[in-house]
Amino acid sequence: MDFLRPADWEEALAAKAEHPTAVPIAGGTDVMVEINFGHRRPGYLMDLGRVGDLAEWEVGEDSVRLGAAVPYTRIMEHLSAELPGLALASHTVASPQIRNRGGVGGNLGTASPAGDAHPALLAAGAEVEAASVRGVRRIPIDAFYTGVKRNALEPDELIRAVHVAKADGPQQFSKVGTRNAMVIAVCAFGLALHPATRTVRTGIGSAAPTPVRAGAAEEFLNAVLEEGGFWENGKIVTPSAVKRFADLCAAACDPIDDVRGTADYRRHAVGVMARRTLTWTWESYRGARRTTEGAV
Repeated sequence: MDFLRPADWEEALAAKAEHPTAVPIAGGTDVMVEINFGHRRPGYLMDLGRVGDLAEWEVGEDSVRLGAAVPYTRIMEHLSAELPGLALASHTVASPQIRNRGGVGGNLGTASPAGDAHPALLAAGAEVEAASVRGVRRIPIDAFYTGVKRNALEPDELIRAVHVAKADGPQQFSKVGTRNAMVIAVCAFGLALHPATRTVRTGIGSAAPTPVRAGAAEEFLNAVLEEGGFWENGKIVTPSAVKRFADLCAAACDPIDDVRGTADYRRHAVGVMARRTLTWTWESYRGARRTTEGAV
């Protein structure tokens, strides 16, 4: 195995163009596990640790540009207001040591359905900034996952950043694991309310070959909220609607049986998480409305 260590971004892109099979590494929390257990033996390993701008972020008027190697700890500490769903997901990542090293770019590059960041990124409607010597493009998160541990990157491309709209409504993330820490998700669920567009988005992790959205559940809930005037009146969503939403989220799963859980359990757990996160986010939305109305 040869080791590449570019000094800056341009050198990294040139190295990736010359060695398309080179595996990039920043935090190393995913790649090194595979190498240490003999599951992967790349011909080239590319250390991006000297590319400083990968660990930086920019908060714009409407969105956050998050460098691919920004550690989860930094997201938790500095971006919980702008990216609440992703910050909650970051809290569940492994241990403090791994949260200090790992970043969203690693989750995206590995594209494991169990990656903790994926449900939050799907719910937020993120875009992945991919670059090569040929140029830069932004890939919608819905089109990024192409198969089991496969993504839409071309062989000569590297992930430079993720663009995520600043939250305009409550967001939640929930995860089921076999213990409370240092655990790969049995399944996970993200939910984001988008009052500006009067829509709801979801993200499901570790319950299908790829991270997925519950499209039918979103369409159902969007119609319920619109037809009932819930965005304006802030009333409690009826229990029957919440249950139907949860059932549709469970139906969106295509899980497997493995050592961490059965397919039936994963479907059940996703339904429970969908019901709970909808209840939590909608109550937060109602509370914010009451506060705003009381201040007027």
